[in-house]
Amino acid sequence: MTKAMFAAFALGAAVLFAGAASAETFKATLDAKSEVPPNASTATGTADINYDPASKKLSWKLTYSGLSGPATAAHFHGPAEPGKNAGVAVAIPNAGTSPAEGSATLTDAQAADLEAGKYYVNVHTAANPGGEIRGQVTK
Repeated sequence: MTKAMFAAFALGAAVLFAGAASAETFKATLDAKSEVPPNASTATGTADINYDPASKKLSWKLTYSGLSGPATAAHFHGPAEPGKNAGVAVAIPNAGTSPAEGSATLTDAQAADLEAGKYYVNVHTAANPGGEIRGQVTK
Protein backbone atom coordinates (compact mmCIF):
# COMPACT_ATOMS: atom_id res chain seq x y z
CA MET A 1 0.00 0.00 0.00
CA THR A 2 1.41 3.39 -0.94
CA LYS A 3 1.61 6.27 1.49
CA ALA A 4 -1.13 8.12 -0.43
CA MET A 5 -3.46 5.09 -0.31
CA PHE A 6 -2.78 4.61 3.40
CA ALA A 7 -3.47 8.30 4.10
CA ALA A 8 -6.74 8.14 2.15
CA PHE A 9 -7.77 4.98 4.01
CA ALA A 10 -6.93 6.52 7.40
CA LEU A 11 -8.85 9.69 6.58
CA GLY A 12 -11.88 7.68 5.46
CA ALA A 13 -11.80 5.63 8.66
CA ALA A 14 -11.52 8.77 10.78
CA VAL A 15 -14.52 10.35 9.04
CA LEU A 16 -16.53 7.14 9.42
CA PHE A 17 -15.87 6.87 13.16
CA ALA A 18 -16.31 10.60 13.79
CA GLY A 19 -19.70 10.53 12.07
CA ALA A 20 -21.09 7.68 14.16
CA ALA A 21 -23.60 8.80 16.78
CA SER A 22 -22.85 7.70 20.30
CA ALA A 23 -25.38 6.49 22.82
CA GLU A 24 -26.54 8.91 25.47
CA THR A 25 -27.02 7.90 29.09
CA PHE A 26 -29.90 9.00 31.29
CA LYS A 27 -30.96 8.16 34.83
CA ALA A 28 -34.06 8.37 36.99
CA THR A 29 -34.01 8.15 40.79
CA LEU A 30 -37.43 7.01 41.99
CA ASP A 31 -39.11 7.77 45.32
CA ALA A 32 -42.58 8.43 46.73
CA LYS A 33 -42.06 12.15 47.33
CA SER A 34 -41.71 12.65 43.56
CA GLU A 35 -45.18 11.22 42.96
CA VAL A 36 -47.99 13.67 42.18
CA PRO A 37 -49.46 13.70 44.75
CA PRO A 38 -46.70 12.33 47.02
CA ASN A 39 -47.40 9.24 49.15
CA ALA A 40 -45.92 7.73 52.32
CA SER A 41 -44.07 4.79 50.72
CA THR A 42 -40.45 4.25 51.72
CA ALA A 43 -39.70 2.38 48.46
CA THR A 44 -36.87 3.52 46.22
CA GLY A 45 -35.63 2.72 42.75
CA THR A 46 -33.36 3.67 39.90
CA ALA A 47 -33.62 3.45 36.15
CA ASP A 48 -30.39 3.34 34.17
CA ILE A 49 -31.27 4.37 30.62
CA ASN A 50 -29.39 4.36 27.33
CA TYR A 51 -30.60 6.09 24.19
CA ASP A 52 -29.17 5.82 20.68
CA PRO A 53 -30.25 8.90 18.69
CA ALA A 54 -29.32 7.29 15.37
CA SER A 55 -31.69 4.34 15.77
CA LYS A 56 -33.99 6.01 18.36
CA LYS A 57 -33.57 2.89 20.52
CA LEU A 58 -34.29 3.38 24.22
CA SER A 59 -32.92 0.71 26.59
CA TRP A 60 -33.36 0.52 30.34
CA LYS A 61 -32.70 -1.37 33.55
CA LEU A 62 -35.23 -0.54 36.27
CA THR A 63 -34.36 -1.62 39.81
CA TYR A 64 -36.56 -1.03 42.86
CA SER A 65 -37.09 -2.26 46.42
CA GLY A 66 -39.39 -1.73 49.38
CA LEU A 67 -42.69 -1.44 47.50
CA SER A 68 -45.92 -1.87 49.46
CA GLY A 69 -46.63 -4.96 47.33
CA PRO A 70 -45.80 -6.38 43.92
CA ALA A 71 -45.38 -3.88 41.09
CA THR A 72 -48.49 -4.04 38.93
CA ALA A 73 -47.01 -1.93 36.11
CA ALA A 74 -44.22 0.48 35.24
CA HIS A 75 -43.97 3.02 32.45
CA PHE A 76 -42.16 5.97 30.99
CA HIS A 77 -44.68 8.83 31.14
CA GLY A 78 -44.57 12.12 29.29
CA PRO A 79 -44.36 14.78 28.24
CA ALA A 80 -44.29 16.30 31.72
CA GLU A 81 -42.02 18.38 33.88
CA PRO A 82 -41.42 17.46 37.54
CA GLY A 83 -44.60 17.99 39.54
CA LYS A 84 -46.88 17.35 36.56
CA ASN A 85 -48.58 14.12 35.48
CA ALA A 86 -48.80 12.76 31.93
CA GLY A 87 -49.98 9.67 30.11
CA VAL A 88 -48.01 6.53 29.33
CA ALA A 89 -45.41 7.06 26.61
CA VAL A 90 -43.55 3.71 26.75
CA ALA A 91 -44.55 0.61 28.73
CA ILE A 92 -41.96 -1.26 30.78
CA PRO A 93 -42.96 -4.93 30.41
CA ASN A 94 -42.11 -7.51 33.08
CA ALA A 95 -41.94 -4.83 35.79
CA GLY A 96 -43.36 -7.26 38.36
CA THR A 97 -39.82 -8.30 39.23
CA SER A 98 -36.75 -6.20 39.86
CA PRO A 99 -34.65 -5.64 37.87
CA ALA A 100 -36.79 -5.11 34.79
CA GLU A 101 -34.84 -4.67 31.57
CA GLY A 102 -36.04 -3.88 28.07
CA SER A 103 -35.96 -1.61 25.08
CA ALA A 104 -38.24 0.22 22.66
CA THR A 105 -37.89 2.34 19.56
CA LEU A 106 -39.11 5.91 20.03
CA THR A 107 -40.99 8.08 17.57
CA ASP A 108 -39.52 11.46 16.62
CA ALA A 109 -41.88 13.21 19.08
CA GLN A 110 -40.99 10.79 21.90
CA ALA A 111 -37.28 11.26 21.22
CA ALA A 112 -37.69 15.05 21.41
CA ASP A 113 -39.54 14.76 24.74
CA LEU A 114 -36.85 12.46 26.16
CA GLU A 115 -34.06 14.81 25.09
CA ALA A 116 -35.98 17.78 26.58
CA GLY A 117 -36.20 16.09 30.01
CA LYS A 118 -39.97 15.60 29.79
CA TYR A 119 -40.13 11.89 30.68
CA TYR A 120 -40.47 10.26 34.07
CA VAL A 121 -40.48 6.62 35.19
CA ASN A 122 -43.37 5.48 37.38
CA VAL A 123 -43.83 2.16 39.22
CA HIS A 124 -47.44 1.29 40.14
CA THR A 125 -48.76 -1.04 42.89
CA ALA A 126 -52.21 -2.13 44.03
CA ALA A 127 -51.95 0.17 47.06
CA ASN A 128 -50.80 3.07 44.85
CA PRO A 129 -52.42 2.53 41.44
CA GLY A 130 -51.46 6.02 40.26
CA GLY A 131 -47.83 5.29 41.10
CA GLU A 132 -45.89 4.39 44.22
CA ILE A 133 -42.47 5.69 43.18
CA ARG A 134 -41.49 8.07 40.43
CA GLY A 135 -38.36 9.71 39.06
CA GLN A 136 -37.71 12.28 36.34
CA VAL A 137 -35.40 11.10 33.54
CA THR A 138 -32.28 13.28 33.41
CA LYS A 139 -28.95 13.24 31.54
